Amino acid sequence: MRARRSNSREKILAAAADVARESGPGSLSLDAVASRAGVSKGGLLYNFPTKAKLMQGLVENFLNEFELALEARIAEASHESSLAAYIQLSADDCEKPKPSASWMFSAIAEDPDFLTPIKAFKRQLFKRLKGETDDLGSLLVCFLAIEGLRSMNLFDSDVLSQKEHRLLISSLLEIAG
Repeated sequence: MRARRSNSREKILAAAADVARESGPGSLSLDAVASRAGVSKGGLLYNFPTKAKLMQGLVENFLNEFELALEARIAEASHESSLAAYIQLSADDCEKPKPSASWMFSAIAEDPDFLTPIKAFKRQLFKRLKGETDDLGSLLVCFLAIEGLRSMNLFDSDVLSQKEHRLLISSLLEIAG
């Protein structure tokens, strides 16, 4: 029974990600997700009691996928530091088009705990990177620059040209060693 629930949850999250990519997270409807996942609306609500919880599940799923991709990149490139892997993976992620983040404000308004998994992930990631470097100053510069780049990307407020993006990433990779 537990595996079935997990499978339903994964199907729902995959369907929600597809619907969000097609129509934007702000216009994500529970009915559309249930239909795409092939589950009843009751089944969807069993796994995600509110739209905000579904959105939180999508964010948690993204963070898990990012962490797995980071681990894979570190394992593949043994010469690359964890910080350099984080910089490059984040830069690659920021290259992908993102829908407007306005949905995030409504999710936060509905459920202030929406940001909890994001905060926990970033705290854990920073702690890990901090434990792997002797140069806290360089880590702070790199981490905050990448988080700033991510924020500009998320809120569609990027002011950097492509050339400036490339310069930023190469500078950060140089700082990271």
